Amino acid sequence: MDDTAELDPAVRSILAAARDRAGTGGRETDETAASDRSSVDPRDLRAAFERAEADGRVPVIAEVKPTSPTTEGTREDDPVELAESMVAGGAAALSVLTEPEHFGGSTETLERVREAVDVPVLRKDFIVGASQLDAVESDVVLLIARFVGDDLPELLAAARDREFQVLVEVHDREELAAAVDAGATLIGVNNRDLAELEVDLGTFESVAPAVPDDATLIAESGIATPADARRMRAAGADALLVGSAIMDGDVEANTRALTRAETDTHSTDDAPETRI
Repeated sequence: MDDTAELDPAVRSILAAARDRAGTGGRETDETAASDRSSVDPRDLRAAFERAEADGRVPVIAEVKPTSPTTEGTREDDPVELAESMVAGGAAALSVLTEPEHFGGSTETLERVREAVDVPVLRKDFIVGASQLDAVESDVVLLIARFVGDDLPELLAAARDREFQVLVEVHDREELAAAVDAGATLIGVNNRDLAELEVDLGTFESVAPAVPDDATLIAESGIATPADARRMRAAGADALLVGSAIMDGDVEANTRALTRAETDTHSTDDAPETRI
């Protein structure tokens, strides 16, 4: 997408940095197309969700996120130890930030985490060009409909050509329609508005009814408590993607509070805490 005037300044900065990393305005050059491409043997994300359900857990993708434009401070813990604590808390999958400038992530961190755990790992970055797909192997990659615009079908095909599973993120029904038309089957609804960076769980509730029944639907952002988790599940979420609320405090306990939200009658709706 070229018109970014309506985006929050922090988001515009993230997008500009992503385009700089991709080069050529986010489009793949002939030279890049001819270069060696990543090829992965991905761990099945849907199967991981099914295993969590069978175990009585809410399927949660827990996010290793050192910092972000919407949080204060940086968590300095070893990301591998954080990831292992998330898995111990019942996370069905992990998300690892690889965006370096605004989120403190790196491809090296993803590599280390993926080697240390046996659950699927999502690469959380701001991909706007096919060349970025070759930066690191992961099980799942994220494409943000609002960032890639009309290039979504091309990038979705490029990711699948490399054997990645692809999570397409949308925020409203118009973006959802574009994602479905492009062939997306893993769809995330972001409760955070990229124009204002405000969070509203009602966003998921308004978009979810329009998602095709055969798609896997993930609620993203703003899920801070077991009550929030139950609300999103009641609205149709097959899984939840949670970052700040898990990273703030005891990572294993926070993850467990969310993954057991539907079965642990002793969990409180005030925990885990949130930095949103």
